[in-house]
Parts: sequence; C-alpha cells; structure tokens
Amino acid sequence: MNLDLSFNLPITLIHQDPFLDLAAKTGILLVAGLLAFLLARILLVRGARAFAHRTRSGFDDILLESGFFSRAALLAPALVFFWGMEFFSGLKGVLDHLIFAYLAVAVVLILARLLDALSRLYRTFEVSNRRPIKGYVQLIKLFIYMLGAISVVSILLGESPWGLLSGIGAMTAVLMLVFRDTILSLVAGIQMSANDLLHAGDWIEMPAMNADGTVVDIALNTVKVQNWDMTVTAIPTFKFLDTPFKNWESMTQSGGRRIKRAIMIDQSSIRFADPELKARLAKVQHLAPFMEMRQKEIDASNTASGADPSSPLNGRRMTNIGLFRHYALEYLRSHPKIRQDMTLLVRQLQPHADDGLPLEIYCFTSETAWALHEDIKSDIMDHLLAALPEFGLRAYQRNALVDTRGAE
Repeated sequence: MNLDLSFNLPITLIHQDPFLDLAAKTGILLVAGLLAFLLARILLVRGARAFAHRTRSGFDDILLESGFFSRAALLAPALVFFWGMEFFSGLKGVLDHLIFAYLAVAVVLILARLLDALSRLYRTFEVSNRRPIKGYVQLIKLFIYMLGAISVVSILLGESPWGLLSGIGAMTAVLMLVFRDTILSLVAGIQMSANDLLHAGDWIEMPAMNADGTVVDIALNTVKVQNWDMTVTAIPTFKFLDTPFKNWESMTQSGGRRIKRAIMIDQSSIRFADPELKARLAKVQHLAPFMEMRQKEIDASNTASGADPSSPLNGRRMTNIGLFRHYALEYLRSHPKIRQDMTLLVRQLQPHADDGLPLEIYCFTSETAWALHEDIKSDIMDHLLAALPEFGLRAYQRNALVDTRGAE
C-alpha cells in the first residue's frame, strides 16, 4: 500500500501542476516523434536497399547514396505530432502552426536531396561533360530554400505567403545588391552553356586569375581549376563574362598540338653554297633529290640569262641557309609524329638587330599530351640545332666568348 502511494505521488503532482503536465506531455511527444523518425529511417533505408539490389536501374542506388530516404523519414514525426495534438487541446492553434512549419522544413530538405540525386544521375551521362547543370541545380535549391523560408514565416505568423511576397517586392533593390554576383554568375553560366564554351575536364588558361589547368567543377558561383602545379584556383563564374580566357580543349579534340619555335641564325655564317658544301650535302637523303632538281633549274636559268659564272653574285646560286631550310622542311615531312594534314612550314622571320635571323619551325605533333608533345618538340629542335654546322651555319649567341669567323 505504501509502495502504491509512493509511485502515484509524482504522477499526482504532475497532474496538479499545469507547467509540469505540459512539460511531461511535450517530452513524451518529442521522444515519440524521435522514435518514429528512427524507425521510419531504418525501414525506408533497408527497404530501399533491398529493392535496389533487385533492380537494374541505377537511380534507386543514387537515391540511396544521396540520403534521400533518410530525409524522407522526417515526415514520420509529423504524423505522431498530429496524433499528439489531442493531449494539447488548449494549444491546438499554436501547435498547428508549428507542425505545418516543421512539415515545410522537412519538404524543403527532402527536395534538396532529390535534386542532389537527380544531379548525380545526370552526371552519369556523357552529355554532362558538355552541358553541366550543377549551377542550375544550385539555383533551383536556392529558390526552394527561399520559398521554404517564406512558407515557414507565413505559417508561424498566420498570414498568406502572397502578402509576404508583395512585401519582399519592395526590397528588390536590396536583393539585387545582395545577390548581384549570383545573378551575374547565372547569366554567365547560361551563356557558356549556350555557346558551348566551357566543360568539366577542359584545359583552360586565364592569366588574369593566374589559372592554367583543368576545370574540375562548374558551380553556380565558382569554377574550380586545378592548375598544373596541383594548386586549385576558384574563379567567380561571372568573371567568364568579361575576362579573356583560352580553352585548349579544341586542340585536344583536333588531334594535333602546335610547335612554333624559332632557331636564331648567326647572320655572319650565311653564305653561298660552294662545291665542297654541295658535295657533302649531296649525300644527305632528305636533300639529294632537291639539290639535283634545284641545280638543274639554276643552271638552266643562268644559261638563259647569260650570267657570268666568274662571280657568285651573277645569276642564281644556292645558299647554305636555303639548303638548311629545305632540309628542315623535309625532315619534318618524314617525321612519324608530325601531322602532315595540318600546317607545316619552315620560314624566315623579320631579322632582329641583336638576336640574329629567326628561322621558325611551324608544325603540329600528333601527340597532344603535354609531356609527349614537349618530348617530340625537344627531339626535333635537338636534331636541327645539331645539324647547323653541317651547313656551315651557327646559332646566334649574343654574348658568345668564342668567335669562329676568323677560322673560316
């Protein structure tokens, strides 16, 4: 009998104190809501995982990995709260507002996870590299969060959301100022997508932002570029509207990467080709057919014009730099790593007063990868520089300590 009295005493005190009674009922209701959430999450996640193992579709796996079903379990406590309103008859109006506000927040969180899942599903398609939608997804999520916040405030205040929206209309100028970068970034994203200017995986170069590397992420507000030194540069998306940048992706897709390098020739080493030089170069496979054809052409031209052979300045003559230029061209034409269907030429540029005569090599390698391209380019330049002495030519060095002109 005494035990019954001691057990019923706290309950009696709780019923007699309205505050304690309200606190006890609230605590029980919150614990019941938490248990409902945990139970619903376990059932939904396990059920979804079992269903995903039996289907070939990858979307259910993406929904599971993105946490959509865990977020969907947030709806379960709302059912418990609606059921528990019977114990709070005096606070029914206030609780209605709180529960509907909770529902609005839950729906917003669930929709955000659904958008994440749809974005991940889109990235499984090849078109996602050419038409990224991450920026648009972030914009939609921003609108959902804004609408959710407006809905929660209108529910708690007991007013129509349209009334709040009309009040927000008066703050348009403030919102435009706050979201200026976001709006500009949205416009930039639309223009880049419409004009096919930028994709994830592209190699871009933007000197103004010290960016030179691969695009790893395109979002609403930022474009992340992993530079070749493994640093990451975050570029505001709207910068692509007014800042020049170079996209090297078309070069990769073309299958050819350009070599544009000049050899500086010491102009004092340029001379007419004498019989000794011709005899030595006639043994070069790349030059022999050309020299034979050119000599016949020159002899015929000189005979027709009656040129006096006693002076090399009379009539036409072959020069060592002309022979070297043709040799370099034939060497490139026979190189297995040079694209023959793209521009290929060896030309003289405007002479520099202090740097010699530039002889430019202009061609395209069949390797577009940086390391392989640089290796091919270095091999070509190594060979041509080493071939200069065979033609009696010298590479120009401004402050060379050795002058071999007197030895010739």
